[in-house]
Amino acid sequence: MAQPLILKPASASRPSGEWNDDDYDVLADGAVVGRIMKAAAAPVDQPWMWTLAFGQHEDRAPTHGYAATREAAMAASREELAG
Repeated sequence: MAQPLILKPASASRPSGEWNDDDYDVLADGAVVGRIMKAAAAPVDQPWMWTLAFGQHEDRAPTHGYAATREAAMAASREELAG
């Protein structure tokens, strides 16, 4: 079974700086493994961007993408992390 992923608001995860309400860190076992945010520059009808954290890039493609909803971005992140 795949490890559960948790969304944590960036403002709670990264206290330094100012973060948008639509910016989240993706955590697995307490470690940041990715990020999901509403992107300012994104494809039409796909405003949510997901990206894997730097330490998760090895042997993975794609390492980022866009989705229509936050839930779809989470599903894409989960799929890529599962390999």
